[in-house]
Amino acid sequence: MEKEKLIVIVGPTGVGKTALSLQLAQQLQGEIISGDAMQVYRQLDIGTAKVTPKEQALASHHLIDVADIDQRFTAFDFQQQGQQLVTEIVGRQHMPLVVGGTGLYLQTLLYDMTLGSAQDAEQNFTIRQKWQTFLDQHSEEALWQTLNQIDPQAAAKIPSANPRRVVRALEVYETTGTLFSQQKPKELRYDTFIIGLNCDRALLYERINQRVDQMIDAGLLEEARLAYAHRETSPQAVRGIGYKEFFPYFDSDCSLDVAIAQVKQNSRHYAKRQLTWFRNQIPVNWYNLVEQPEADLARIQTDLQQWLRQ
Repeated sequence: MEKEKLIVIVGPTGVGKTALSLQLAQQLQGEIISGDAMQVYRQLDIGTAKVTPKEQALASHHLIDVADIDQRFTAFDFQQQGQQLVTEIVGRQHMPLVVGGTGLYLQTLLYDMTLGSAQDAEQNFTIRQKWQTFLDQHSEEALWQTLNQIDPQAAAKIPSANPRRVVRALEVYETTGTLFSQQKPKELRYDTFIIGLNCDRALLYERINQRVDQMIDAGLLEEARLAYAHRETSPQAVRGIGYKEFFPYFDSDCSLDVAIAQVKQNSRHYAKRQLTWFRNQIPVNWYNLVEQPEADLARIQTDLQQWLRQ
């Protein structure tokens, strides 16, 4: 059976994903599915770099503003809704475009990963929270050492500075009984063309710092106060970068400047982890629309046309 065609646009913040997605959606009769774990939440707009209402009016968007801050939206939810959306969009003879960079969410959509039922998702969440609590009470190094004792091969590939990935490896082991390092590579569910956007590392970090400043000017602090107010009831939504860093400031444990500097640092580190994940986990075609916009946009158009003719 012929696989459904799907375009995915990934990359760190500030490299042109939104602009490219809107251009391709208009060109290819496309509909955009957000692949970002935080953009599903209503009221969290600035810190998640959510597309504006004006941008959303240019093309159909999905999986944006589908959950309240206090609701849980899991990778299982994303997989089920995302795969259903791809089928519906293809059924309308439109092109589905997945835009965003939450690695686990993309993995669950692109591969036939078995995540189980809602009950299983609840169990997974409980296990994840257990390791998150362990991290909060100890350290990233202690969490990594725990994984290293259970699955040294996985630990060798995951730095201690990436606790989310470490937690995921421990969660997979507990839920499946199979070591994370022994998970079998899976076949892509769709006929997928993956566009990766990136630029020079120093320039990327400069753009990330500038974007944080712009978010502050746009009202990020008010959103962070909202997340802070929901910190007890929304463990998932308020863990996002751009929110949690302000909690010590609200508790009078640090200055606003220190909190903002922490947002910038965490955003840079996250971008680095994202790029590592994209390079190692999915087959990406890389382009640079920041430094060579005309040449690489032409390359994208040519490569896409070749893929569409296949």
